[in-house]
This record gives sequence, structure tokens and C-alpha cells, in this order.
Amino acid sequence: MTTRYRVEYALKSHRRDQLIEWIKGLLAVPFVLHSQPTAVYQEHSEKLAAVALDTHQRYAEILRDVEGLLNDHIAHEERNTPGKSKLKLLVPTVGTFFTPLYLEDAFNYQDKQRFISRRRFVAPSFNDIRLILNSAQLLGLTRTQGIDLVTFDGDVTLYDDGACLTDDNPVIARIMRLLSQDRKIGIVTAAGYTEAAKYYERLKGLLDTMHNSPDLTDTQRAGLVVMGGESNFLFRFDSSSESKLTYVPRSEWMLPEMAAWHDDDITQLLDIAESSLRACAANLNLPVSVLRKDRAVGVYPQSRGQLHREQLEETVLVVQNTVERSAVGSRLPFCAFNGGNDVFVDIGDKSWGVRACQQYFGGIKRARTLHVGDQFLSAGANDFKARLASTTAWIASPAETVQLLDELESFEKELL
Repeated sequence: MTTRYRVEYALKSHRRDQLIEWIKGLLAVPFVLHSQPTAVYQEHSEKLAAVALDTHQRYAEILRDVEGLLNDHIAHEERNTPGKSKLKLLVPTVGTFFTPLYLEDAFNYQDKQRFISRRRFVAPSFNDIRLILNSAQLLGLTRTQGIDLVTFDGDVTLYDDGACLTDDNPVIARIMRLLSQDRKIGIVTAAGYTEAAKYYERLKGLLDTMHNSPDLTDTQRAGLVVMGGESNFLFRFDSSSESKLTYVPRSEWMLPEMAAWHDDDITQLLDIAESSLRACAANLNLPVSVLRKDRAVGVYPQSRGQLHREQLEETVLVVQNTVERSAVGSRLPFCAFNGGNDVFVDIGDKSWGVRACQQYFGGIKRARTLHVGDQFLSAGANDFKARLASTTAWIASPAETVQLLDELESFEKELL
């Protein structure tokens, strides 16, 4: 008999972030004890204000303690004993942190924006904690390291899913500001085009603005690259090109470890992935077509139909498991991900893409790099692996990206 635990684990664990869920559980205790949901907002306003203040203090104390556990975890990692940290015992999937996270200060900031401690019926949510962690990461970067490189996902991060970066997109002004500050920008996308013109179609608003701007120097313009196919095709900004981008040969940016990615292995892995994708499509009766590329293979809906989320996730998990169990899957990195209405398998992943951008710009440190993306779940999400290469911020929409970059600017101004 299938137990409830097995069902919950099999179907939902891949859609959870254990650190966020753990913090959420910690904050649920003071919420239950101090929320007083039976009171009416208009009554006892002084009492409600006192309750909100008390709840705020309790939340802040918990996040201060978690901050201490994170610092201890970082100290153990520096001593090459991460398994001995208390946080690792409490949250086994917790990864690497390249900077401190100022959780208490981040909570104080987000509480002023979202009034978390004033809520009496809705406990601190996944999104509350996700945004607190984002703010804590920005504070960690600005206070201890600084930022030399910001990399962005494309769909849902810079523009809506399947859309393009038009010239009226508010994120363009923020990216221009970063470039004018001599920061480097990398757009690390799953889109695996081999022609610069295809990326120009998706990024036209930004590229044209950069080309026409009198405020950027040529050196600053050269600070933008586009990494396609997760980690397979690099293009640099080029004002003289009609598409404003020029292909960069792999020899100029390829990491030493990538030299071991042999063509025979790539073909074999994509063959296995394609076979698994076709089997899933037949088993689930999916109305999809198969697309094989130079370093990727995937399925997408026919006639612009919409696939169900559960079908997409099932396909990702089956294909990922199949490739991982193969001999070639154990020696060649790959990424199987849910693109929102398609499923693709790429050679490499965004950790390689971000690291390649770091190397291309002269060896930027992981602790001085920020990757912004929307897919950070443990399976079927192609931004997840970027956590191995840089600090990260998990956003849920292009509007949140704009807010994040404005937040970064405000934190940096506070230090001046």
C-alpha cells in the first residue's frame, strides 16, 4: 500500500525549497501564539499595535538566530567541514553561501513593505521568506563584497514568458544603470539559438537602447554578453553588427573542464534524452513535437496548445531520472527543465554558464556575482544550479526584478 508520506514525497518534494519551508515553520509558532485572529481591526487598536510589535520582535529574534546558524554554516564550509554545521543537520539540502545573509535587517526592511507582523489571519508565507532571503543576500553583497557581475535569466525574469524585451520595459533603465557603474551583465538563457539575430529579436529593446545611449562608453557597452543554451553559445555586444551581437568562439570563454565534453558523449546523451521524451509523450498522450538542436533536445506543444503543469513535471522527472542513470549522464553535465509549456534537456547547466561569464570577464569571484532568476526549485528548474556558481536572487516576475534592482540601489546608497 502506498503511504501518504510516499505520495507527499514523490509528488511534492521537488516543488519545495527546504530552507524556506524550514524558516516558514519556525515563524509559524509566534504567528499562532500572538496573532489573535478573533479581534476585529477597528477594536482595541492600541492592543493590536502592541501585538504587532510583539510579533515583529519574535519574528526578528528567530531570523537573528537563523542568521547565526548561517554564519556557523559558512564558517564550517571555510574549514571544509560543511557536514558538521548545525544548519546542515537541520536542513540537509542546504547549499553553499558565498556571503553572510543579514536576515534580521532584511526582515525589518521587508516588514515595512509587506506588513508581515501585522497580519493576523495569514502566516508568514513562502513568498515572504523568499523576498526576505533576497534582501538578506543583497545586504550581504553590498556590505561585504560588492557586485561586479549580474546575470539574468530571460523569460519571467526580464520579460513575460515567451515575450521579448521591448524598449518600454522598465528593467532596461536598471540594466543601463548597472552598466554605467562599470558592472558586467550576462543574460544566461535556456534559449539555444546559434544565430545572433534570434537573440536580437528577444532583446531588441535593451540592445537598441545601449547602442543609442550617449551615456555609455564603448568599454561599458562591451560589458554585456548573452549566454545561450544554458552554457553553450556566447555572444558579446557589438555596435557595428546589425543584430548588435557577435558570436564569441568557444576557445575564448570555455572553461577547462568543458574540454572533456566530447561530441560522442553529447550525441549519446541527447539520444537517450530524446528517446525518453518520446516515451513520455506516448505514455501521457501529449500533443507535442520533438525538436533536436546542436546541444539540446526537447518537446513543445503542437498548434500552440497548452500542456498541463503535471504533465510537464512528470516528463522532466522521468527524463532527468533516465539520463542520470545512464553511463554518459554520470560523466556529462546536463539540465532537464520545465520551460512553462515545453520540456528541454540541455548540455551543461547555468552553473557552467555563469562561471563561463565570470571567466570571460577576467575571473570575477562567485561572491561578487549575483544571478537573478525565477526557477530555483530542485527539479525541472534551470536556475537552481546557478547557486553553485554565484549568489542568487529568486524572483517571480519581471516586476520583481525591477524592484530587486531598485532595492540594490537603495542599499548601496545607504553605505555612501
